Amino acid sequence: MTTVAAFDVDGTLTTRDCVVPFLELLVGRTRLAAAIVGRPVASTAALVKRDRDRFKAIAVRAAYANRDADSVRALGVSFAERVRAQLLRADTPKRLEWHRQQGHRVVLVSASLGSYLHPLGAMLGVDAVLCTEVVIGEGGRYTGELVGANCRGPEKMRRLSDWLAQMNIENVDLWAYGDSKGDRELLAAAHHSFLVKDSQLSEVPEELS
Repeated sequence: MTTVAAFDVDGTLTTRDCVVPFLELLVGRTRLAAAIVGRPVASTAALVKRDRDRFKAIAVRAAYANRDADSVRALGVSFAERVRAQLLRADTPKRLEWHRQQGHRVVLVSASLGSYLHPLGAMLGVDAVLCTEVVIGEGGRYTGELVGANCRGPEKMRRLSDWLAQMNIENVDLWAYGDSKGDRELLAAAHHSFLVKDSQLSEVPEELS
């Protein structure tokens, strides 16, 4: 039996959303807003339909398109350091570290962006980062298009299932941590699920303390 602990990031490990602040870091708040407003039909349709995935794709394209991958990578590392220093919750990172100390496999499964989530995952010592990625095209520049789907809702469980298969992990004791309906499928699939919104998590699971 392999114990795997899957953590959402925004609102679960952190105190707030990280996507918008990073997009604003890339292009500035004013330019980001102007780029979204500059696509009124698509943006309005996404808002009317409450299509968060579509609206996010529009914002990501506005911030990433034609950006040099190396420069974005450097900003991602800097932003990850800021997240670790200023934006982590007091409780859930301790639970993550407890899982690591127990020898469990720890995975971040998040709709956050790989540009900063991969370096943050390395800082936290996790085994894998499954997240939303952006296509790098010719000349080492981002196209602005997402690689596959936004890693939210059912996509989280699909990504995790694919990773487990790649790692040849079949007999799994799954622990999952989330804070929103975007984590619903992940939490439902877990043997031990923790909805951490508006609650404090103990460092050691109460059932084991």
